[in-house]
Amino acid sequence: MTDTVLFHIDAQQVAWLTLNKPEVHNAFDDQIIAQLLAHLRDIEGNTSVRALVLNSNGKNFSAGADLGWMRSMAAKNREQNVADAGELGQLMYELDNLRVPTIALVQGAAFGGAVGLAACCDMVLANPGSSFCLSEVKIGLIPAVICPYVIRNMGARAARRYVLTAERFFAADAMRHGLVTEVTEDPLTEAAKPLLQAIVNNGPAAVAAAKRLLLDIHQRPINEDVVRTTVERIADIRVSDEGQEGLSAFLEKRKAGWLTN
Repeated sequence: MTDTVLFHIDAQQVAWLTLNKPEVHNAFDDQIIAQLLAHLRDIEGNTSVRALVLNSNGKNFSAGADLGWMRSMAAKNREQNVADAGELGQLMYELDNLRVPTIALVQGAAFGGAVGLAACCDMVLANPGSSFCLSEVKIGLIPAVICPYVIRNMGARAARRYVLTAERFFAADAMRHGLVTEVTEDPLTEAAKPLLQAIVNNGPAAVAAAKRLLLDIHQRPINEDVVRTTVERIADIRVSDEGQEGLSAFLEKRKAGWLTN
C-alpha cells in the first residue's frame, strides 16, 4: 500500500512532508490529517530539525478535502462534525505555530483546505500557473477553519472577494494579496534551496525565538505590554548560550558554533 504522506529529514536537518495521493490530486481526509499532525508533533519535539518543507507529488498541490470524506461527515451528527472539524483546526493551528520556519511549495492547483495549509506556512513558493480557489461555497459549505489564516495573510478585502465568489485566482494575484511570497519559473524544490540555506545558516534558537515573537506580537497594539515583551525577549536571547556564541563569533570574525558542528 502506498504511503499517502511521505516524511524524511535531509542532511541539512530540513524536514520534508509530502502529500502523496496524486491520483486524487492529493485530496486529504481524516487519516491524512492525523498523519500530518503526528509528523508535525515529531518535528516540534526534535530540536535538531531546522525547517519544514510542505509539498506534494503530482500535477497539483492539493484539491483540499476529499469529497468522499465530506460526504461521510454529512451523514453524521453535529457533535461528530465538531470533533472531526476540530482535527483539521488543530492541524492548521499546529502548522501555523510550528517552532521552525515552514515553506509550502504549491504547484498546479490548491483548492479549499489546501489554501489554508499554504496560509499557515511562513513562506509559499508557486509557479506562474499555480492556481488557488476557496471553493467551499460552491458546494454549500464555508471555509470556516482556514478563514483566520486566509484573512491574516490576504487581508479582509481580498478574503471577502475570494471566499464569497469562490473564484479561481493565479499565483501573481495570490502574491499581490499576500498569500504567496515568491512566484518562480524554476522547479519549486530548486527555488526553495536559497531560502533553506539562509535559514540553516542562522542561529537555530534565534530563528525559533524570532518566529515566536512574530506570532505573539502580530496585530497587537503597540503599547507598554508589547514594548516590555520585546525588551524581555531580546534580553533573554542576549544572555543565552547561542546569543553569546553568535556575538563572539561576529566580533572574532569566525564561524559560529552552529555552522561548524
